[in-house]
Amino acid sequence: MILTVATTPIADQKPGTSGLRKKVQVFQQAHYLANFVQATFDALESKTGQTLVLGGDGRYFNREAIQIVLKMAAAAGFARVLVGQGGILSTPAASNLIRQNKAMGGIVLSASHNPGGPDGDFGIKYNVGNGGPAPEKVTDAIFANTKTIRRYFIADAPDVNLDAVGTSDLAGLKVEVLNPVAAYEALMRQLFDFDAIKALFAGGFTIRFDAMSAVTGPYAKAILEGALGARQGSVVHGQPLPDFGGHHPDPNLVHCADLYALAMSPEAPDLCAASDGDGDRNLIIGRGQFVTPSDSLAILAANAHLAPGYKAGITGIARSMPTSAAADRVAHKRGINIFETPTGWKYFGNLLDANLVTLCGEESAGTGSNHVREKDGLWAVLLWLNILAVRKQSVQQIVAAHWAEFGRNYYTRHDYEEVASAPAHELIDRLRDNLANLKGRKFGMQEIAEADDFAYHDTVDGSISRHQGIRLLFKDGARIVFRLSGTGTSGATLRLYLERYDAKNFGLDAQIAVADLIAIAEEVAMIRHYTSRDQPSVIT
Repeated sequence: MILTVATTPIADQKPGTSGLRKKVQVFQQAHYLANFVQATFDALESKTGQTLVLGGDGRYFNREAIQIVLKMAAAAGFARVLVGQGGILSTPAASNLIRQNKAMGGIVLSASHNPGGPDGDFGIKYNVGNGGPAPEKVTDAIFANTKTIRRYFIADAPDVNLDAVGTSDLAGLKVEVLNPVAAYEALMRQLFDFDAIKALFAGGFTIRFDAMSAVTGPYAKAILEGALGARQGSVVHGQPLPDFGGHHPDPNLVHCADLYALAMSPEAPDLCAASDGDGDRNLIIGRGQFVTPSDSLAILAANAHLAPGYKAGITGIARSMPTSAAADRVAHKRGINIFETPTGWKYFGNLLDANLVTLCGEESAGTGSNHVREKDGLWAVLLWLNILAVRKQSVQQIVAAHWAEFGRNYYTRHDYEEVASAPAHELIDRLRDNLANLKGRKFGMQEIAEADDFAYHDTVDGSISRHQGIRLLFKDGARIVFRLSGTGTSGATLRLYLERYDAKNFGLDAQIAVADLIAIAEEVAMIRHYTSRDQPSVIT
């Protein structure tokens, strides 16, 4: 039986590329999740007879949310839902299932790298038929629906057993519970030389992969320790937990400080790596060598042809605007496309679908390719392993060789997390209003050549995205970028990006190399004043 439940509007945040993110207690409110799911289903056309993919990162409230979505999918007229065993699906694995099964789309339950647990965060987003995040026209329609919703539909039926692989019927809906790893592993086997990587491990190569008690644990154990023969125990924190074991599942140098310390120690494995809550971000640290996400994208692009899935070469690279220009130097030297987009994987999706690019990356540790329409943490680790197996060099040697060929983009990101929202927006608004006065301003030997608020013209669909970050571009090629991030659920996060290129000198500490830019950023933006912070929360 299908129930019609009366409700009231819930509109309080427009869902973006990352979907809707709130504290768990918000989603646990009566009707809150159901309202958003109904608003999403009402924004879709021709659901009858269609396939939907469903899964999440295993965080607190994941199982309860899946049962609600399944029963509402039955009421909405979907014919089939593919759901990960135990409710588990990494975001890239969900994208793969959507594409493989020609599904109408998928619902991903995750707040990505945000903390979990009963006092943590929860999130939900809709991915469209290409496997990527819903475009703005869909998220706009969902938001409009949340402002007017008065009822939702849900099947009156028992819960589905999420732990047993197999097919069951839910009020006429075919629910297929799948091994969450199998299809993803099969895709990785098509892209990478598993025999070469297996031989690398057999020859004594060592890895430490920190799954951060999040979704990639089962994938990493099956592929790294199982299929590729890495030593048992190479994957740590491999069991997904509702609270991520108390970890903040963001693979950066603060939340992976122990992994970084290991990589810099005499006992360091050849490669240390990590992925985040929903499996779409990555951290790469070789023995004695941290690889910035921006450098990682550039190095992967320069060497992708060494993996079977990319042996014909790549058509181009896309990077988010705040990401360093290291990838641009690869693209220019290789004679391939390079695109600079706003932050958000949906912008990459258009370029990938049009075959204008093959690899994409964001400085926030997200890297991916045309194999799915999401960034993919474990994929990045496997591509690094394939490159290491073929080149037979260490991470440190590969990085040094890359800088010798392309030069080094000294680059750093300073995050001021959970600052008061109003003054953070005032900082950005003040900069935006002062752009004309900033152009041509001198700071010692430095002069601002251009000052703008980045806008992106999509070459595929013609859309224009404005107000994507304040840029200060200096005459010597250095730059400073200010941007507010929308990935948190408390306050605002101010991100400061600083970059300087050097064609010859590669041995400086990045913070020293951009020290003058840090001082200029403070003078121009009055960061301490507006954030009430003496230093960033995280430096990457």
